[in-house]
Amino acid sequence: MKNLKAEEIRQLYLDFFKEKGHDQEPSAPLVPFEDPSLLWINSGVATLKKYFDGRVIPKNPRIVNAQKSIRTNDIENVGVTARHHTFFEMLGNFSIGEYFKKEAIHWAWEFLTDEKWIGFDPELLSVTVHPEDEEAYDIWLNEVGVPAERIIRLEGNFWDIGEGPSGPNSEIFYDRGESYGNDLSDPELYPGGENDRYLEIWNLVFSQFNHNADHTYTPLPKQNIDTGMGLERMACVVQDVPTNFDTDLFMPIIRKTEEVSGKKYGEDSDSDLAFKVIADHVRTVAFAIGDGALPSNEGRGYVLRRLLRRAVRYAKKLGIEKPFMFELVPVVGDIMKTFYPEVSDKEDFIVRVMKLEEERFHETLNEGLAILSSVSDKQKAAGSNEIPGEDAFRLYDTYGFPIELTEEYAQEAGMTIDHSGFESAMKAQRDRARSARQNVNSMQTQSEVLGKITEPSEFIGYSDTVAEANVLFIIKDGELVDSAQEGEEVQVILDQTPFYAESGGQIADHGILRNDLVQAFVLDVKKAPNGQNLHSIRIDSGELTKTAVEAQVDSAERSHTVKNHTATHLLHQALKDVLGSHVNQAGSYVGPDRLRFDFSHFGQVTAEELRQIEEIVNNKIWDSIAVVSGYHNLQEAKDMGAMALFGEKYGDVVRVVEIGGYSLELCGGVHVGNTAEIGLFKLVSESGIGAGIRRIEALTGKDAYESMKNSEEILEETASLLKSNPKDLVQKAHTILAEGKALQRENESLMAKISNAQSAGILDSVKTVGDIQVLSARVEAKDNNQLRQMMDDLKGKLDNAVIVLGAVDGDKVMLAAGVTKELAGGNYHAGQIVKHVAEQCGGKGGGRPDMAMAGAKEPSKLDGALESVYSLVK
Repeated sequence: MKNLKAEEIRQLYLDFFKEKGHDQEPSAPLVPFEDPSLLWINSGVATLKKYFDGRVIPKNPRIVNAQKSIRTNDIENVGVTARHHTFFEMLGNFSIGEYFKKEAIHWAWEFLTDEKWIGFDPELLSVTVHPEDEEAYDIWLNEVGVPAERIIRLEGNFWDIGEGPSGPNSEIFYDRGESYGNDLSDPELYPGGENDRYLEIWNLVFSQFNHNADHTYTPLPKQNIDTGMGLERMACVVQDVPTNFDTDLFMPIIRKTEEVSGKKYGEDSDSDLAFKVIADHVRTVAFAIGDGALPSNEGRGYVLRRLLRRAVRYAKKLGIEKPFMFELVPVVGDIMKTFYPEVSDKEDFIVRVMKLEEERFHETLNEGLAILSSVSDKQKAAGSNEIPGEDAFRLYDTYGFPIELTEEYAQEAGMTIDHSGFESAMKAQRDRARSARQNVNSMQTQSEVLGKITEPSEFIGYSDTVAEANVLFIIKDGELVDSAQEGEEVQVILDQTPFYAESGGQIADHGILRNDLVQAFVLDVKKAPNGQNLHSIRIDSGELTKTAVEAQVDSAERSHTVKNHTATHLLHQALKDVLGSHVNQAGSYVGPDRLRFDFSHFGQVTAEELRQIEEIVNNKIWDSIAVVSGYHNLQEAKDMGAMALFGEKYGDVVRVVEIGGYSLELCGGVHVGNTAEIGLFKLVSESGIGAGIRRIEALTGKDAYESMKNSEEILEETASLLKSNPKDLVQKAHTILAEGKALQRENESLMAKISNAQSAGILDSVKTVGDIQVLSARVEAKDNNQLRQMMDDLKGKLDNAVIVLGAVDGDKVMLAAGVTKELAGGNYHAGQIVKHVAEQCGGKGGGRPDMAMAGAKEPSKLDGALESVYSLVK
């Protein structure tokens, strides 16, 4: 066996399968492109689903890739075990309906055992198969020559993700030797058991069934191969080190962390855990930010925030009390740059985001500790030594405290944590997230009919909106038919078509197919598996047969759409000009009614920035710039500087749309011939829609004019109501606001005087209970602020006192409790007192030991509740 670097293993794998006739697919971004079923790309097959379920027929059915992936379902195991990671690489070879078990098994064995490649000793390899997969068993035994005692039948060897392709699998295990386990009485000491000796290095999935909606299984029209080999695990075996973290994928990060911390890896198990967690998490966060995800309180951003803050917690175990994770980004980039240059290319941006996030956490760390201290004091005062689960969750959710961190500080204060309450709050959050996630099947079932249609269909819609075309195929309910009748909805493929198929954000064209015998309305157009434009139509009159028709696009709708599409390109570049080069497209909608553009950005877009963006786009429109498109090979287009749609995959030949020297993008959409045709561009909204993702909506042409006209009418109506004119409206607004503030100050002054008068009047109601002054009274107050002001006033006039005030506003009860400084922190706790009173009035509340507020909803019970305060104090 050779001693290989991780990058050498990766390249050997890719080279081996390219020799076997596979095309290499590039590693896709970690943020899924047009796949709402996934939070992250989590495997090599995740980006190839369109091939496996038959939506797209690949140019070459043999595919190989090295795919970066994220899985975060078992974060707590990272660093604890030898092989758990949140970020990892999956090496995979795939067959889309071509070769099957025989080739996959033989090639796996060749790659692992041949000296030209990995060169493992065959005697150290074992395999597992599904108990009913006699074909795989026979190939391993009689063709490859693996002894029967090293072929283990396991019931769990079946790959299934629900509806869609599924099938049995075969795993390959490497025997790491007796030093990793030699207790023959251990029932788990076998390939496939829970042990460290026999390490799974490759999983071969034989995708041969459709898992149907009714949970039955039927054979796939085309059988597929999907294999996965974890690079980190393979590097661990090949480099003969104890854990994945001891490989060259992690050790440079650990060495840099040693420099920062002054501690050494390998000397202490607790420190080693911290080194491993930091090394794993910084890889994940750096790659995810580079691929467009940003820290936030939801979705992907929440995962990144949690990972960063978890790493900060472990950094404290190494004595690191300052932001430092950002310093590791160049190390991550350097390790991975031969295959993944994006971390080094975007290093400045990744460092900036990570440093800002670390600094924020170090700031909130102290806030969180103050909250924890307050909760601890409150619980102790109430006679409890347990931190409530809801408080622990609040620290976790709002201040980014991992539960372990809260537990650590609680232990120092002699407290425990209500873990069941914490888990209950966590479960509620997961349920909310699950219900919010789109219910979309991860894979679809294969369509045999569409996959077999290979006749070409030419799109001529760049230049024509009307054309003569021949109907080549009519598909109804998944079957080929010769005709369709009035009222039916079917799909058709034409030999040529002016109708654009939905892609790249641009919606499909609508229009008419007709001849003397039939008229049909085109409802939608999508790409068929072999690339033809597939028209979904409704027969409005007559009978459709496989004959010639006139295909006519709705030209008015198309005209609006192309204006919006070209404006989207101008907007994309303007965003980069104003906000920075980190801006990347994260989705779009281009239709006749409007354009919508989603983009990555880590802050709110200011009004001034929006003004600049709108001005730039309009200036480019008014400059009357020619819009030119042409075809180039992919590398040539990239060399030209053409922007690619983030996450999209392109063929060898691509269409480039150029707007003067300003915008250059890869795009298959339809555009105006000159920017002047757009006429006018108007931003109508800007908002945040998710973790680090902003959305702009805009109008062009006539729609933009009508929007501005509507705004003008609103302005004129407002000016009329304020007895002004539009040009003086701003000054008028300032005058009205100033007058309003003056009235507000006057009102507050009067309310303060009323409060003082009331306070003086109710001082006669003070009673003495033991040596404590107690005042519990109903007062008049318009809101909680006035009630709080009265409380502060009374606390300033009384010593050694407990005060409770109640006021009624309609059907609502407002309550305030105060304890003067001499008593606060002792046996009298304002939060507990106000809670006692509120509960009697059908409410709840709480707060600090010296001051607390509450609300209730049963005014009729207020007087009795206030009277109970005297006996409570007694």
